[in-house]
Amino acid sequence: MQEPVKVVIALGGNALEEKGLPPTSESQMNVVAKTSEYIAELSCCGYELAIVHGNGPQVGRIILASETAKDVTPALPFDVCSAMSQGYIGYHIQQALKKALSKRGKEIPVVTVVTQVVVDEQDPAFKKPTKPIGPFYTEQEARQLMQEKGYQMQEDSGRGWRRIVASPQPLDIVEIDTIKTLWDSTITITCGGGGIPVINTQEGGLQGVAAVIDKDLAAERLAEGMAADILMILTEVENVYLNFRQPNEQKLEQISVQEAEKFIDEGHFAAGSMLPKMQAAVKFAKSKPGRKAIITSLYKAGEALEGKTGTVIMR
Repeated sequence: MQEPVKVVIALGGNALEEKGLPPTSESQMNVVAKTSEYIAELSCCGYELAIVHGNGPQVGRIILASETAKDVTPALPFDVCSAMSQGYIGYHIQQALKKALSKRGKEIPVVTVVTQVVVDEQDPAFKKPTKPIGPFYTEQEARQLMQEKGYQMQEDSGRGWRRIVASPQPLDIVEIDTIKTLWDSTITITCGGGGIPVINTQEGGLQGVAAVIDKDLAAERLAEGMAADILMILTEVENVYLNFRQPNEQKLEQISVQEAEKFIDEGHFAAGSMLPKMQAAVKFAKSKPGRKAIITSLYKAGEALEGKTGTVIMR
């Protein structure tokens, strides 16, 4: 009997929030319900799944709300805000995915694991923040926030200005053994938002730090740790492109690790957008023969797993 194909799915922000809608719990739940229909279909096709999600907009709003209420209650530390976002996004996915699976006659547990991910305290990312979080602002609003709150802000892929924070590399997933125990019987939602970034202390414990780990890189670390067959990164586009949205744009379909590394070195991908996705895909595809990474849209996930679409990176 053939072993089931193990797939780690990294969900992009478009799978959690719909553009143009107010960022409420209700609107997120509505979008997550639609997203869960696609994931349920993959599970019913026999794939064994784990889910990693982003949290950039959500954790940014939690931090903003906490800082706004600082005269009433002390502002929450960054790592605590990250844990809160894992909990409420995971809850929404759990509820919606369980319903979508039950509708298809598949009764399988869906569980969120609040996950810590170890980073290096000396990671150079702490000196050069790059990760966008929170809502979009106009340039005028961004400059006002930089002056009033001391935020670091930058323009994000033509969509507006956002706050940026450090994004260190994920080294180890603290709860990996628990996730391994759950894998065969449960769909696990884990490493939400890239995981809560923690460092090892001299006393032998763990301590949270102010940063956001890229969720695609955390998903890659999870996929390696779980000996997954496929890392699937779901985003807004069906394929990765060179010269994206330019007259000479070129769609990438099946490419080698060497080709992908060449395109990365040539600077084709934006740091806060497609670059970490390509880096995660390359790292996973290189990790062991036979492994592959797929970058595509949520709506084409099933077709991409069948080899009909998406950008596939293999060694």
